[in-house]
Amino acid sequence: MDFTGKVALITGGGGGIGRATALAFALRGAKVMVVDHDAAAGQASADIVIQRGGNARFTQADVTRSAAVADYVKATLDAYGRIDCFFNNAGIEGTVAPTQDYDEAVFDRVIAVNLKGVFLGMKHVLPVMLAQGSGAIVNTASVAGLFGGPGMAPYVASKHGVIGLTKVASSDVAALGVRVNAVCPGPVETRMMRSLEAQRNPNDPEAAHRAYSASTPSGRYTLPEEVANVVLYLSSDLSGNVTGTQIVIDGGRSGSGGAPPARR
Repeated sequence: MDFTGKVALITGGGGGIGRATALAFALRGAKVMVVDHDAAAGQASADIVIQRGGNARFTQADVTRSAAVADYVKATLDAYGRIDCFFNNAGIEGTVAPTQDYDEAVFDRVIAVNLKGVFLGMKHVLPVMLAQGSGAIVNTASVAGLFGGPGMAPYVASKHGVIGLTKVASSDVAALGVRVNAVCPGPVETRMMRSLEAQRNPNDPEAAHRAYSASTPSGRYTLPEEVANVVLYLSSDLSGNVTGTQIVIDGGRSGSGGAPPARR
């Protein structure tokens, strides 16, 4: 998986999976544009890449605003001239509450970031890739996009939607040299899972961690670097005729029939 001469654009690049993927791309030769709403976290990811000898820049953006998405695409083109790999990864977990009690404003925000943000990313990046005649997009879905689960109505709905968008977009551009796929992580060792553990069991978040781990055949959470490796595979020539699909990364939990939680 050699990305020398390639440009990778990553939204949600300040988070655990985004940061690991930015570094993985850079260590394999790619120039990386990190995008995040959190300027400190996003810049930190770019700085880590640079400290490791890679080439990275950061631009701040709200992925729910079309103009802001157009701006991060322009910033990438201004810096590097092209976009070969787009990891459409920005997402938030929202709160944990029964559907009938779910706060409408939180619902709208989760859908806006997790679903509309993915749509807007593809809307603005696909024309660049189509003009090039090549490119690979990987959207971050979740095992929550394949199953239901209590207390996370907008997150589950948004991730089902991401898988649907992935399938539609891939069919729109498959004959034009661009591939679109999704990754579906289960629990990953990141901030998002710490938040969900604390919401599930405020008195003992570590107990929630142990319970999630125990219900996973591999006995542990996925590491951000393991998700990054799959993203790189789907972005590389090794997956040359793979498009319109999703790869589950959850240690066998969904295959064993467990009701998987949200990820990141």
